[in-house]
Amino acid sequence: MREALAALTLRGRSFLAGGMAAVACAVLLGQQGLVRVGVLALLLPLFSAAFLARSRYRLALQREVSPRLVAAGQPATVTLTLTNEGRTPTGILLLEDRVPYLLGSQPRFVLEGISHGWRRQVTYRLRSEVRGHYEVGPMTVRVTDPFGLVELGRSFHTTAPLTVTPRTTELPPVPLGGAWTGSGDNRPRSFATGSAEDVTVREYRRGDDLRRVHWRSSARVGELMVRREEQPWQSRAIVVLDNRRVAHRGEGPASSLEAAVSAAASVAVHLAQRGYLVRLITASGDDPSHTWHARDPKANIGPLLERLAVVDFDSRHTMDTAWLAEPGQGLTVAVLGAGSPADRQFLTRVQHQAGTPLAIVLDVDAWAAGRDIARGTGAAHHPTAMLAATGWRAVSLGPGDRLDSAWQELGRTGSRAAQQATTATGS
Repeated sequence: MREALAALTLRGRSFLAGGMAAVACAVLLGQQGLVRVGVLALLLPLFSAAFLARSRYRLALQREVSPRLVAAGQPATVTLTLTNEGRTPTGILLLEDRVPYLLGSQPRFVLEGISHGWRRQVTYRLRSEVRGHYEVGPMTVRVTDPFGLVELGRSFHTTAPLTVTPRTTELPPVPLGGAWTGSGDNRPRSFATGSAEDVTVREYRRGDDLRRVHWRSSARVGELMVRREEQPWQSRAIVVLDNRRVAHRGEGPASSLEAAVSAAASVAVHLAQRGYLVRLITASGDDPSHTWHARDPKANIGPLLERLAVVDFDSRHTMDTAWLAEPGQGLTVAVLGAGSPADRQFLTRVQHQAGTPLAIVLDVDAWAAGRDIARGTGAAHHPTAMLAATGWRAVSLGPGDRLDSAWQELGRTGSRAAQQATTATGS
């Protein structure tokens, strides 16, 4: 009851004050009729408070966000299912779901007629233009009487996650060079089609199909050996994202980092669709939660996109190189900002490891319009020339340039390089 009295609304307090004033004036003036009016005005909020205080409502909430992983600019639907598990009916419910301001305004609902066994489902949509990880909820519930004199507040504690991934651009298929184009066209065929000497075998394991037993190898080794003919070659690709603060300009959604993250996400999705195992490397090194992301882009590129959704500026001045010690990196595509002379060693090591690395270089000076472009290493160390000197294939990308066009130009650069190499070999 004390909580209900403390929850009196402005209208309820006004009724109390008006009732007390009416009773006092009636006593002073000797007006018996005014006493009845004052008592009625005084008892009405007290009766409403007592009614809500005795109400034992038990509300259950289920929140579902679908899908939980959306691209920036795409909507997500939130479904709220409320049930009244109590035995007594409640008054009018005022519901408000807490939503981060980047996802839109706070959704509010008014529900009434809530009796025992009542169940109601409401939906609303969220949309964000900014990538990131958000928590939807918790929900606050306010119960009010029919006269609006008392309002009790309750809050659920559950929330639901929503991850907004960077915007991606559909990239055209281009020749990437080397033996890494592996969307399946250049992968080795099944070993079973070759000669017996070409068959790769391993020891028999319980449950292996006996039809895969390679008898010639089994006779030579002295134990059962089976063919590895079901092991196709899987091409690998590394997407390197330079997210150092010294390499970028601008802040917020208009910064060059956002353009770099979007470009890295587009390249990763494109390579996954072509059959690559994709790995993400940032300035701090390897993705701490997932190394190689499997080849089905719809099912398994999600962890990489989730990592890109929360990538922020890194304060270090040099790129981490610990991942370069691992062999067999495959194709490397780097999305770079402004460079410095200290990056030459990193670029050279990547070039030796990857063979023919590709780079998309952001023209960060264009993002620095009206800002201090001398921050960090400055614009004098644009990495394009440094990349060419260390054997990279690179294209520049400005705010007004299309990523798919830049990607196509990168493919044309590779085609010209391959033709020149073929000509030089023939001569």
